[in-house]
Amino acid sequence: MKKIFDVHAHYDDEAFDDDREFLIASMLEKEIAGVINGATDIESALFGVELAGKYKGFYTSAGYHPDTIHRAPEDYIERLAQVLKDPAVVAVGEIGLDYHWDTSPRDFQRACFEKQLALAKEFDLPVVVHDREAHGDTLELLKKYRPKGIVHCFSGSAELAEQIIRLGMSISLGGAVTFKNARKGIEVAKTVPLDRLMLETDAPYMAPVPFRGKRCDSRMIKYTAEKIAEIRNISVDELLEKNMENARLVFGVSV
Repeated sequence: MKKIFDVHAHYDDEAFDDDREFLIASMLEKEIAGVINGATDIESALFGVELAGKYKGFYTSAGYHPDTIHRAPEDYIERLAQVLKDPAVVAVGEIGLDYHWDTSPRDFQRACFEKQLALAKEFDLPVVVHDREAHGDTLELLKKYRPKGIVHCFSGSAELAEQIIRLGMSISLGGAVTFKNARKGIEVAKTVPLDRLMLETDAPYMAPVPFRGKRCDSRMIKYTAEKIAEIRNISVDELLEKNMENARLVFGVSV
């Protein structure tokens, strides 16, 4: 039985241009039960919808990433609303704040994040939240809108994770938890309730040890699962099965 569900990856990324179709088909036929493609703009959301039409178990989100929002058209909310009507779209995302790259002014990022949180409420969809070096402002807006969904590739403290969980959201962890300097990630992996923990790759980025620095894909999630299972003193199968169950409950996927 296939037990791996990757709640966040980017198969529209150019890193997959040479073998995308073969790789996705092969993974979903063999060890991967499902994937949610994380959109970063309208184009990647539509690409995700197209891929979902080809492969059972493939889903997508739709939203503008804080690093791409500066090039969004004026009517981006209306255009996103149209894409969200497609049944392959299971979340609004990847949305949020990025104060590391600061591609857009921070007040503009916050305003756009708010608009997309409101859109998720309107469509009763979960969100996939990007939070990089913007923990305070991210938490403030999550408290205001109280969406369903995940904070993906979580980089905050165990205390911050607890506050997010209190809001009814979940925490998603990826390959970074296997890195040597993953002190905070290990603490989060240890303390987050199992029914609020999900697994991702963020492929093609964030490949886990022993593949760090290489192109990541959903098959590598098992290395992250092995590390977290070791931290929690549970079996890998238990963790993977719970991740699948959590993905079904939060995103409504059929796997």
